[in-house]
Amino acid sequence: MALLKIDRDKCVGCGACVDACPFGALSMVDDTIEVSEACTACGACLLSCPMHALSLVKGREPEAVKDLAAYSGVWVWVEQFRGQSGGISLEMLGQGRKLADQRGVPLTACVLGHEVGHLAEEAISFGADRVFRVDDPTLAVYRTAPYARALIDLVREYRPEVFILGASSRGRDLAGSVASILYTGLTADCTGLEIDPETGLLLQTRPAFGGNIMATIVCPYHRPQMATMRQHVAEMPVADPSRRGQVVAVETALEETDIATRVVDSILEKDTVSLADARIIVSGGGGVGGSEGFETIRQLADVLGGAVGASRSAVDKGWIPYAHQVGQTGRTVRPDLYIACGISGQMQHLAGMKTSRVIVAINKDSKAPIFNIADYGIVGDLFQVVPALAEQFRKKLQR
Repeated sequence: MALLKIDRDKCVGCGACVDACPFGALSMVDDTIEVSEACTACGACLLSCPMHALSLVKGREPEAVKDLAAYSGVWVWVEQFRGQSGGISLEMLGQGRKLADQRGVPLTACVLGHEVGHLAEEAISFGADRVFRVDDPTLAVYRTAPYARALIDLVREYRPEVFILGASSRGRDLAGSVASILYTGLTADCTGLEIDPETGLLLQTRPAFGGNIMATIVCPYHRPQMATMRQHVAEMPVADPSRRGQVVAVETALEETDIATRVVDSILEKDTVSLADARIIVSGGGGVGGSEGFETIRQLADVLGGAVGASRSAVDKGWIPYAHQVGQTGRTVRPDLYIACGISGQMQHLAGMKTSRVIVAINKDSKAPIFNIADYGIVGDLFQVVPALAEQFRKKLQR
């Protein structure tokens, strides 16, 4: 069913809507505007039409998939930037491998970009049985429309049962676009994915209501079952260079003239918080007492060459920006060393850092929950302990 209604009495065939469509869903055929399945009802064409001949169809309800058995396999999108795959994609391959094994089906990776053949081989070494390699100049840099179009075409042709993407900024953007066009369910920012042994459905777990509860969501009537998963929630798989798999080269009919957006340049930001990649994180919580207290936290982080994290309570009080927040409603991290200073250890925070390799807790309250998961605990005033640690590390590391 079309999402766009065209008033043929008003339409003069000027083609303004065709040029305005970011998804290439409109075309001029014999002086008549035609709408394809690529239409997402974004509304861009409505604003461009000088005759006000276009309107969106309201009240459309997506129909359930009639033949669920026609969908099979687990898919993973491999995100890349300048020819390098992101760590989150490798984690998704590991997670996808587990889901595929639980379901007894092959794992397929989707690699999109330009000159990315090496990434197809990498995906196989990290667990993929098959790789769809869509290699085209129009995909050299990430843009929503061409990437979504390429994935949607693949899904419609090969019909995967499960499709997961990393919950990065690009992954969230792409997953939403693909799911909306395919009219299927999408659970964002999952912290857990597994196959229900009884129903075979994908159990998608994520925090809800501000992280106060964990919700498990299923998509029983639509396919593919789609989810994005946070970084550092799944285990990083170990590459096996001896693995062999199938690489399928997929051609795309995309033309640069069909894409509404252009990427003029990419500028890497400096001095940004990089909790996801930090090997050492020093975090502060309510016990820090204020924004000034984070200077003490930052001094220790600087000596160790680490990043500064924070609990939700510290962020909510305005002591430090949200970019530093660790927990269910912030970043999920897995550093080699996590030092929690003045953090009580509420469930919301623990969910975001409990898989750290070594956890050190510093708190005046010996009964604080954080000590239950800490490898090392120091009961004391953080404003005495942290500066002393910083000084000793400075001497040891000669910094």
